[in-house]
Amino acid sequence: MLRFVAGALVALGLFAALPLFVHNEYWFFAGYVVLQFIVLATAWNILGGYAGYVNFGTGAFFAVGGYTAVALYKAFALPLGLQILAGAAASGLLGFGVGLLTLRLRGIFFSIATIAVAIVLETVVVNWSYVGGAKGLPTMRPASTPLFDSYTVWLFFVMAALALLSVCIARYIETSWIGRGLRAIRDNEGAAECSGVPTLKLKLGAATLSGALMGAAGAPFAQYLSFIEPSSSFSLTYAVNALAMPMIGGVGHWVGPVIGAVLLGTVQQWATVRFQSEINVLVVGVLLVVFVVAAPEGILGLARKLFPGKR
Repeated sequence: MLRFVAGALVALGLFAALPLFVHNEYWFFAGYVVLQFIVLATAWNILGGYAGYVNFGTGAFFAVGGYTAVALYKAFALPLGLQILAGAAASGLLGFGVGLLTLRLRGIFFSIATIAVAIVLETVVVNWSYVGGAKGLPTMRPASTPLFDSYTVWLFFVMAALALLSVCIARYIETSWIGRGLRAIRDNEGAAECSGVPTLKLKLGAATLSGALMGAAGAPFAQYLSFIEPSSSFSLTYAVNALAMPMIGGVGHWVGPVIGAVLLGTVQQWATVRFQSEINVLVVGVLLVVFVVAAPEGILGLARKLFPGKR
């Protein structure tokens, strides 16, 4: 694990050095989205992949992080780092509360409950005039930019740090007793509980951590676009993408969501530039159909079949 963390720090250093070689800001603007997808897919996989609880409320946790950051910046002009911590804390608390109420449900009933949470929260925000209500709220980026000359590059670096942190957390969970307990819950929750696995404690922990990472990914959203409004923040597209990326890469393994996020995010950014942004939903649908039919276990499962005996 220490070697893995050291590798993540080296990767972060490489991300920081990119502005020395890449001078077109579009690549950082598009790269931010891919890195954001990595955080969302990894966060979804902690609860949906390891524990088997399919969450369709990704947009709710993402938007809570974004709106928490906007409200605190408007009230106290907090720096981005504190906005992210506050957004993560708010979404983590939401994850804990939703988990406490819904994690006794299984299958489609849990998924429907998470969609209901997103609808309720969107209704609250639409009627909250302090953050712009239904019409949205323009946001101003700070005058000074830490470390970099461009605020877009700074946001890219921040999201890169969040992506690496989320992957390190997911890998630690997977290789620890926590991951073994979550996988036991996924395979047979009743048997896991009879074997002494603290099922409720692990599920609540996974829901809280998953929500916190999604909220952290959403916190810089308003500064990234210089605008925030409910329909795009609570969009069901986040839930679909967060579900699709682990399925494409491979559910239940820390590297699966990373592979799926890089592939899906890159294709979507290319489609947006080459055609139009509305085609992104079609891209997700086509890729999901292809992988469900041709490789139901994702790219990782396909690699295991092609290279048996390899780790």
